[in-house]
Amino acid sequence: MGFFKDFKSFLLKGDIVSLATAVVIGGAFNKIVGSAVADIIMPIVGVITGGTDFTQKFIALDGGEYATLAAAKEAGAAVMTYGNLIQAVINFIIVGLFIFIVLKAYEKSKKKEAAAAPAPAGPTQEELLAEIRDLLKNK
Repeated sequence: MGFFKDFKSFLLKGDIVSLATAVVIGGAFNKIVGSAVADIIMPIVGVITGGTDFTQKFIALDGGEYATLAAAKEAGAAVMTYGNLIQAVINFIIVGLFIFIVLKAYEKSKKKEAAAAPAPAGPTQEELLAEIRDLLKNK
C-alpha cells in the first residue's frame, strides 16, 4: 500500500496541481490565440501579401507541376509544405506576443500591489539610542 500512498501524495503536491491547471489554461489560451491568428491576423497578412494563403505553398519533390496542394497530394506526390512552416512561425510569434503582453500586465499589477502596502517605518537609529539612554538614566 506504500506505493499507492506515495503516488497519491505525489499527485496531490501543489506543483503537480499547478502544472495541471497551467496545462488546462494553456489549452484554452491556445484556442484564443489560434482564433486571433486565423480570423484576424492572417487575413490582414493575406491582404498585405496580395491574397497569399501560406498553407497552400508547397514544393513537389517529384519535379511535377501541380496547381494546388490538394492536386499534388491526390497524385501521390511527395510534397514539402513550407507554407505550413511559415504559418507555424507566425503563430509562434503571435503566441509569444500574447504571452508577453499578459505577463507584462501581470507584473505591472504585482508592482502596484507591492507599492500600495509599504512596510511601516521603524524607529530611527537616533530614536533607539535616545530610548537606550533614557532606560540607562532610569536605572
